[in-house]
Amino acid sequence: MWLDLQVQRGLQGAGQDFVLDVSLQCTQRQVVLFGPSGAGKSLTLKAVAGLLRPGQGHVRLQGQTLFDAATGVDLPPQRRRLGYVFQDYALFPHLSVRQNVAFGLEKGWLNPRIGQRFDAVEQWLHAFRIDTVGDLLPSQVSGGQRQRTALARALVTQPQALLLDEPFSALDHDLRQHLRQELEAVLDGAGIPLLLISHDPNDIEIFGGQIACIENGRLTSPPGSRQRPTRQPRLLPSLVSSPTSPGLEGKSNYQSVGDSESPKPRYICPRAAQMGDDPGA
Repeated sequence: MWLDLQVQRGLQGAGQDFVLDVSLQCTQRQVVLFGPSGAGKSLTLKAVAGLLRPGQGHVRLQGQTLFDAATGVDLPPQRRRLGYVFQDYALFPHLSVRQNVAFGLEKGWLNPRIGQRFDAVEQWLHAFRIDTVGDLLPSQVSGGQRQRTALARALVTQPQALLLDEPFSALDHDLRQHLRQELEAVLDGAGIPLLLISHDPNDIEIFGGQIACIENGRLTSPPGSRQRPTRQPRLLPSLVSSPTSPGLEGKSNYQSVGDSESPKPRYICPRAAQMGDDPGA
């Protein structure tokens, strides 16, 4: 078990009360927290990352206590050694791709100097094939390259785990498929655990070694694992040859098209089957 999470937190907003009450033990290396918008997925991720303080409970990562209401332990986010990719990527618009990736390595959270090189940064720029656009600003690169930049920035610090908040939702269907496969290959190589939140069933097919379904702040069924088929990631030749190969660029598009190549996963959560292929449900 790499993550042991039990958190409770009451919240108020828009005249309504919301109670987050989640107990989750991650036993598989890749875990998907699945549910509709407003279910509490992002709040759960923020509680793990230290961006939301639970009222009760605990968070333990790789055997280390990050938060414990009973003992008063509450490590700040920068001491939790977690990589976090927000839904909107949260890149710094005034920093280049290379500077964005290097930001987490700077002591005191200073902006990396223009032209400064770190071996770890260059390694991840190359791994995600964005080394050729390293000196460009986020506004000058494609949506897929911005996504890769955010992933590289999260991984360059060698985190104990990677947290992803619906990382593919703003990309068109073809680019989503490419990046899912690309990320799976990178995580397999690095051996980094993943907790991904989504309301897209296609994310379950790729990353759902263990699936937990959440609605109204609570898990609706006990988290379970499913047997994933043994296969190699379906990386196309163009994905390996060039960071600017046709088919790897994409614009923001929330439309989802069914993937005829991928078998439908066996859902543990009934809600997942009801939602179908519409990531906006």
